[in-house]
Amino acid sequence: MDNTNQRKALINGEIGLFLRGLIIGKVLTLMVIGGLLWWLLKPNLASRSSVNSSNQNFNTLSSTGSTFQTVADVPTDSFNYGGSTAWASIRQLVDSQIQSDRPELQLRYVNPVNDSPGSSSGIRMLLDGKLDFVQSSRPLTDEEQAMAKERGFTLEQRQVGRDGIAVVVNPSLNVPGLTVEQLQQIYLGKITNWNQVGGPNLAITPFSQRPKDADTVIFSSNSDLKGQTLGSNVQYVYSTTEAVRQLSKTPGGVYYASARSVLPQCSVKALPLGSTSDQLVPPYREPLVSSEQCPRERNQLNTQAIKDGSYPMIANLFVIIKQNKGREQQIGDAYSKFLLTDQGQRAIEQAGFVGVP
Repeated sequence: MDNTNQRKALINGEIGLFLRGLIIGKVLTLMVIGGLLWWLLKPNLASRSSVNSSNQNFNTLSSTGSTFQTVADVPTDSFNYGGSTAWASIRQLVDSQIQSDRPELQLRYVNPVNDSPGSSSGIRMLLDGKLDFVQSSRPLTDEEQAMAKERGFTLEQRQVGRDGIAVVVNPSLNVPGLTVEQLQQIYLGKITNWNQVGGPNLAITPFSQRPKDADTVIFSSNSDLKGQTLGSNVQYVYSTTEAVRQLSKTPGGVYYASARSVLPQCSVKALPLGSTSDQLVPPYREPLVSSEQCPRERNQLNTQAIKDGSYPMIANLFVIIKQNKGREQQIGDAYSKFLLTDQGQRAIEQAGFVGVP
């Protein structure tokens, strides 16, 4: 009898140990599974937290100061606009934000039919009644103002931002930089070899848009050189895209355009520019990103040099408004006000430009 009880006690003890082991094993298993699930979900939770934080920061930025929503007297209609190719990133980023925040307004960019797109062709289309307002990378000329008066209205240029005019060359060209005067003399055909400006013995091939279509200008309206004929060696291109393509194949080539448009390009190199040869300032943030590093990295606009005026060639960004007391004046006025809000100025800087002083 005692043996039987001993065997029962032994069996019960073994069963108890087995059950305790089973329970402990299940607990450990659940702990491992739980830990694994926590580890897997942690990045997603962190990511969602980061996204929520970014959204809160964006909402905070958008809610401070004037916004697109605060602009009054915005016409409800569809409008055509055009002009500078340098404004492409503004059209992509800023204009899309405007239309998202103000869906009652529809904006349509219109290319010229027979001209290359740019500030000049856009202003001509505005004068001809084909556009409602224009984005320009240069100021109005006296001739354009006179043409407007002949047609019974005036044109207003309202500055909304700033850009630099960058000079770009083939990446293989070794030259320290140029002064503004040297650049002008190159395009007038008076400097024809790079050895005249500290470079190699190599003929200069200047590329340019035709003056009547130019998006930016290197001869200011008060310059003694304004109106002079460009040199016979200048090769004319339809657009900045074509010029960049030509430069990549032309060791002695040179071109000037909106810094925001050409600085990020991998197949060209921007040159420092100065009022004098001992005061050369790069249009890009140093150090220079080489063509080998691009497109992993891209050159960015030297915004500080634009802001403090140390970079010698600035392209002011204007909204050109038709002052005719009609729908064109209303939309031009509203659009410029959008860009001059705190939200608009932040968006212009996000698009790679500099806001107004």
